[in-house]
Amino acid sequence: MSQSLLGDPAETALAPARQAGPQTEAPAPGPARRRPDVREVLRFLGGRPGLLLSVVILVLIVLASFRPDLFTSQDPLKGVPSHNFSAPSASHWFGTDELGRDVFSRVVHGAQLSLKATLIAVLVAFVVGGLLGVVAGFVGRWVDDVLMRFVDVLLSIPALFLSLALVTALGYGTVKVAVAVGIASVASFARVARSEVLRVRQAVFVEASRSCGARWYSVLGRHVLPGAAGPVIVLATLDFGTSILAVSALSFLGYGAPPPAPEWGTLISEGRNYLANAWWLTALPGLAIAATVLATNRVARALDGEWARRR
Repeated sequence: MSQSLLGDPAETALAPARQAGPQTEAPAPGPARRRPDVREVLRFLGGRPGLLLSVVILVLIVLASFRPDLFTSQDPLKGVPSHNFSAPSASHWFGTDELGRDVFSRVVHGAQLSLKATLIAVLVAFVVGGLLGVVAGFVGRWVDDVLMRFVDVLLSIPALFLSLALVTALGYGTVKVAVAVGIASVASFARVARSEVLRVRQAVFVEASRSCGARWYSVLGRHVLPGAAGPVIVLATLDFGTSILAVSALSFLGYGAPPPAPEWGTLISEGRNYLANAWWLTALPGLAIAATVLATNRVARALDGEWARRR
């Protein structure tokens, strides 16, 4: 009789869950709501003029790297000796160098070389570091110990010194500089990827998938990798600005493309000999590098923090 009055115990236990069901299931439509909306993005950018300026700068630099003829029609390698050391003016926005070459044209065409090297560096660090971190975190045991000790060795060496050692062994050139910078950044990617894989691997849905008899590669591809990829992608965005500085630093030291290739670091290196009478040869290419790095960091910070909290 008491059971008839109180109801079935299973039904009584499930009643609070059923009542709480709509509340716990409320975030379920989240993925559809997270899809970017043009008006929402515009409102987000409109309230942040600094971020909007950073996006505009990055769009212009990307356009310059793919279509430099949209910004200048002058040949970056051809100079007019009679116009050497001309100060910035309406005809030469960034002035001219010691051979009469237009500095603005050289900066625009140099964006292609510098961004190409930066993209290669970030891709190398993302693929190699991510692979090391995934293997170490997913396999574990002695494999984790061996790989993490290798990562510790990389972390113990300053990134610039490691890049210098690698590029000295590999040789000069834009691609070799990019590979050296990428390898120097592998350790940070490996650490982040490993920590995320360890976090996702211990999740309940991963354990449930294993208990149902799923193959290890199915668990890795369908659950672990998608769950761990987000922070590593954010790190790649943050590492983009650092890679630009590293590539430019190695080019400044003479390890990049040989002259007369207009890499950004090479432009600054060539102009330092004329600081007394032609400050623009160093200052304006340096300003282009600084603007690119600051814009990249601002966009990465917005994606990592402000946009994520807003979503």
